[in-house]
Amino acid sequence: MWIRIILACIILTLATATGQAQDWQQNDAIFNPSGIPSLSFSQPRFADLDDDDDLDLILGSVTTQLLYFSNTGSISAPVFQPGSDIFTPVPALDAEMGVCVDLDGDGDLDLVTGGYTGLHLFTNVGSSVSPAFERVAGFFASLVPGSFPVPTLGDLDNDGDQDLVVGLSEDGRLKFYRNSGSPFAAIFTEGESEIWFDVGLYAYPWLCDLDGDLDLDLVVGRDEPELQFYRNVGSPDAWQWQANHEVFTGTAATTYWNSPCVIDLTGDDLLDLVFGTAAGPLTYFVNTGSLSAPVWTINTDLFGGVIDVGGASSPFFHDFDGDGDLDLVSGSQLGDIKYYENTGTLLAPAWLADHTYFASIDHSIYAAITIGDVNDDGLPDAIAGDLSGQLFFHRNTGTGFAYDASVFMGIDVGGWSVPRLVDMDADLDLDLVVGNEAGTLDYWRNDGTPATPMWAAVADFFPGLDVGSNCSPTLGDYDNDGDLDLITGSLFQEVRYFENVAGAWLEDTAVLAGITVGQNAAPALGDLDADGDLDLTVGNYGGTFNYFENTGPLTATPDARPPAAGPFRLSAAPNPFNPTTSIHFSLAEPAYVTAAIFDVSGRLVRSLPGGYTAAGFHTVDWNGKDNHGARRGSGVYLCRVNAGGRAQTIKLVGIK
Repeated sequence: MWIRIILACIILTLATATGQAQDWQQNDAIFNPSGIPSLSFSQPRFADLDDDDDLDLILGSVTTQLLYFSNTGSISAPVFQPGSDIFTPVPALDAEMGVCVDLDGDGDLDLVTGGYTGLHLFTNVGSSVSPAFERVAGFFASLVPGSFPVPTLGDLDNDGDQDLVVGLSEDGRLKFYRNSGSPFAAIFTEGESEIWFDVGLYAYPWLCDLDGDLDLDLVVGRDEPELQFYRNVGSPDAWQWQANHEVFTGTAATTYWNSPCVIDLTGDDLLDLVFGTAAGPLTYFVNTGSLSAPVWTINTDLFGGVIDVGGASSPFFHDFDGDGDLDLVSGSQLGDIKYYENTGTLLAPAWLADHTYFASIDHSIYAAITIGDVNDDGLPDAIAGDLSGQLFFHRNTGTGFAYDASVFMGIDVGGWSVPRLVDMDADLDLDLVVGNEAGTLDYWRNDGTPATPMWAAVADFFPGLDVGSNCSPTLGDYDNDGDLDLITGSLFQEVRYFENVAGAWLEDTAVLAGITVGQNAAPALGDLDADGDLDLTVGNYGGTFNYFENTGPLTATPDARPPAAGPFRLSAAPNPFNPTTSIHFSLAEPAYVTAAIFDVSGRLVRSLPGGYTAAGFHTVDWNGKDNHGARRGSGVYLCRVNAGGRAQTIKLVGIK
């Protein structure tokens, strides 16, 4: 485990520029439109879990529990959508990855997992159509596979039962366990194991009949580029391995910790290749050759590709659907608004395009948008800007948006208006910051209330700040000192950081040094990986998005600035709990608070009481029940509290 963490840190450091830029790691693949999240050290596996004759997806990672995606397409044209929570009984520590086989000969698929705690068997106590998994205690207890073993199973000796091959993680070798039992009662013993060849660190094996000769071949990923392939040149019941690595040359040439799965996703009886990586995105190659001579053709539609709004992307993040994660809304070159619901997990977003709700917002070209509840009715409203330099208010009616021309009548920032709603003065209502074509910023303070805004222009709030042309702002507490800092984009392919120091905006060029962005850079801050700091997304003239994960946020350093409020503190007791726990947090200043419980897959379990909350110490109880009143089982849960735009997440462990 520690080797993987250390090597991952080395890779991240080498992949970034020197100096302060090492705090950011670029991963644009997080904005793929497939709906499959990009999870660290991803391990995809496939099996027909609903008995409809096509392959469903089991996605493992170091980030969360196993995720299940049902194939709602067909054998030859798969479409993967989030499925039911069939892996809820499978703890995340037991299952960094999982493979499904019928180990007890009852006609349905059981689950074998590898994770921090070793190998585990979860038998299917449901059915072939609707699986339900239950742990078989101690099934692999006599084996010594080490931490984070990677299992694959297949009938290697042609005796009708499933044998086991395990990648030995940091060891890098493979270990073979012959099934000395039967198709109805598998038996694996350490004394009869065999050690096979060494592929380096972190072996990720997969058994398959790649060449169609009715025996099993072996594909192995590792922590280095390129996949290893061993063809079985023996027979179905007496294997003989012959290295033939050039079969997969070029498929994983630039990625690390490649975990392959070779299966037929096109229904043509040729095996295709899907593999996960340390960075997370799934890579898919279709075999367009033959059984004897595979030709690998990349397909970026099923698991990859990039979101593209068509030009001039201008992102803003807001929990628009109220499910506890950040959704993406963006302006575009043609003036229409694009909305992408976050259907992934709290730790790993996935995006579903659904622009219908925003269809009525279309004024002029080069649109920008900001979202917030400006009338305190519980519904997020929209304020749009565009090339004209005007602002347009759209009230959320619950079924769409209604334009109210009177709200910003007469306001014109001179061209290229880019609005952003933030509580700049910490008075619990939303103020408005607007970038413009001249390269400067305008500020309208809300002197009304959360329910009845009154916008008042404040002159010289950003004195001397000029980024040249087409200023696009985003604000957030980047340095965790309790106030809002500023990042701007501009026409000139650059983003700039301005720290808020007692109301003065001081530029620190080191913060974003080395980050490369496109023309008309449009930045947006948002915590997309639920680690408590703000990540950076940047739109561009081309219409796509660049994502920079914040891997080491700056902290406030002693200087002449006044004492800052600082982030709130979050804890829970008892933890582990049965059946109730109390969640404690303290606020240095009043804030609007939301609180919710999620499972480790990021799905909402229970919304907790929130709202405008005074400074001081507060407690919210959770009785272990979901929003429907049903008591949840034992397991790990995530409690996320957002206070005034600052969020923290802690783990809760429920026991019975």
